Amino acid sequence: MSVRLPRTFPLPTVAVEDAVEDQFRLVECVARHFEGQQLFEADAGVVPGLGRPRTTAQVESVLADFFGAPAAALVQGAGTGAIRAALGAVLGAGDPLLVHRAPVYRTTGVTLRGLGVETVEADFDDRAELDRALSSGRFRWAFVQHTRQRAADSHDPGEVLAACRAAGVRTIVDDNYAVLRVPACGVQMGADASCFSLFKLHGPEGVGAVVGSRELVGRVHDDNYSGGGQVQGHQALDALRALSHVPVMWAVQSRTGAEIAERLAAGEVPGVAEVRIANVQDRCVLVRLDRPVARALPAAAARYGAASYPVGSNSRYEIAPLVYRMSASALEDAPELAEWTVRVNPMRAGADLVIDILRRALRDLGAAPATSAGTGASPVRGPERTAPPDPSEPAPLPPSAAPLPASTAPLPVSAPESTPAAPESCSTTPCAGHTTHGLPGLREGS
Repeated sequence: MSVRLPRTFPLPTVAVEDAVEDQFRLVECVARHFEGQQLFEADAGVVPGLGRPRTTAQVESVLADFFGAPAAALVQGAGTGAIRAALGAVLGAGDPLLVHRAPVYRTTGVTLRGLGVETVEADFDDRAELDRALSSGRFRWAFVQHTRQRAADSHDPGEVLAACRAAGVRTIVDDNYAVLRVPACGVQMGADASCFSLFKLHGPEGVGAVVGSRELVGRVHDDNYSGGGQVQGHQALDALRALSHVPVMWAVQSRTGAEIAERLAAGEVPGVAEVRIANVQDRCVLVRLDRPVARALPAAAARYGAASYPVGSNSRYEIAPLVYRMSASALEDAPELAEWTVRVNPMRAGADLVIDILRRALRDLGAAPATSAGTGASPVRGPERTAPPDPSEPAPLPPSAAPLPASTAPLPVSAPESTPAAPESCSTTPCAGHTTHGLPGLREGS
């Protein structure tokens, strides 16, 4: 069986110029809700009349203002805690909840089991099936994950939310990995609530947000009366300060990811067979290799400065580019990719460093010739580096020790051994109704 990456449908991104405007608009919202000295002060505890720190309530007002929502609540537990708080505020055991037919994010699955709701699946990629489910009259609520649950998901989240709204079905959106990355999050497209982690937006550990209707957010506050469950004022201010950097940072990262995909698709790194941009879950570059060395590549790339595992997938701790396996839910849908495919996220790095790391790491694994002659690779800025030996890692196997499985189609015979075949081009098909934010001149993936 030949292993191929599926055709992907990346979500639209925000241009750097628009991200700058978002940053300015966020600070304008801060100025509407804070006097200058209050940005250097923070309180704590269950303030009478508020049930939470006054500073926390001010930051919540900023978030509601910025996202154009009636209200917002900061919660402990990051994105998972936000989803749990929102779903728990409106659903009880046995209530039906409409969800996409796809692997569920692991911690979301734990939340759904704990609440005891009855999840009913419909394929959101199939508009007729979605409409049948919505017209059944069975559902009061639907849960929508903004980013892709399967690499090949193609539905437009905005269209799904509009269909739910037209049918009188209310919606809660998991906006983790999407908020400030895409032009509009769920609540900005008409959802009743958006849930997301502020830890993934460079905020402090464990802080999440529910932004949405006054009724739903009010229930979240009522359920979270305990003093120990509050986001304290200093945490809220820390999250707000960090958020001011995020729009531009995300836009630059998205632009860099597109450059990496374009250069890999052009053949700059021997050993790369196929490339896709995908939102699984974070926006990343999926790289299929020409040999099954994907499990070994993260450790090899780490020797040259890459992060070999995530902390929060774009938390404040992550500055080095990430070279890692595909997400658990993506592999649940396509387990055959585990040995062949890695995801690459530049984080704060530039494309040159990412290309350099991948080239060296694949060379070390014997997945590509030692020379990159004929690949069109551009020189890497900076001096040549030699990675120190890692005693915990086994010596790389020679190519002859890692044969292709019998079920895998052989490499194209038309490519001479000294010059690897150029990889398949990156798929950049946008969602329906979205403009293309892709790579000019590249063929669509099939």
